[in-house]
Amino acid sequence: MSLPVLQADCSQCFALCCVLLPFSKGESFPETKPGGRACHNLDVDDRCSIHATLTEDGWSGCVAFDCFGAGQQVSQVTYAGVSWREGGNLGEMAAVLSVMRQLHEMLALLDEADRRGASDAEPWVERLVALIGATADELLAQDIDELRREVGAVLAEASRIARSRWPDALDLAGQDLAGRDLRRLDLRGAALRGAVLLGVDLRECDLTDADLLGADLRGADARGADLSAALFLTIAQRAVLRS
Repeated sequence: MSLPVLQADCSQCFALCCVLLPFSKGESFPETKPGGRACHNLDVDDRCSIHATLTEDGWSGCVAFDCFGAGQQVSQVTYAGVSWREGGNLGEMAAVLSVMRQLHEMLALLDEADRRGASDAEPWVERLVALIGATADELLAQDIDELRREVGAVLAEASRIARSRWPDALDLAGQDLAGRDLRRLDLRGAALRGAVLLGVDLRECDLTDADLLGADLRGADARGADLSAALFLTIAQRAVLRS
């Protein structure tokens, strides 16, 4: 089955993340913006006027955000190319984007699980591919929490299969390891799902088959680290690494 594009294509989106999502002034943004108000850096053609210098100008949160391709799916498929500017349906579109982003994220993770040998992944991929083409009302009627629980079981199986190569692998899932130097640990096959890895030192570490699903990697120093075969490492997680 052919998957949708699971990476953002801003040229096909109505700048939904720049309008619908809120953010607060801090390390990742230089100012506060409520949800539903267009960012002042947004041009009338739905393009970011400072895209080339986002990080230098203090907008690193924009660089780290990843919609997994949900923005263009909502813009061009769910709403058939009719922008919020003409449709007057900003609130509904925000809710639909939230659902679609989660569906696309699950699809991206399931695709990796399928490639890692999870036997139940392919039927779920087919189910979600069909679901993302649904109407706005059908999407909003979905029980996303239940979907995430069921998909989570498939991802856990894929993790178990991949990490079984490393019988002595560390189980650090959910632990708060912020600021720690992890260079002396063997992290191959490690369970790091949901771990707090803020600012940790991962320089030269080998994270082959390490499960990083939901791990907070903001500011982690990954210079020289081998992340090429890490499990469930997303574009958004990569964007916040020091590398």
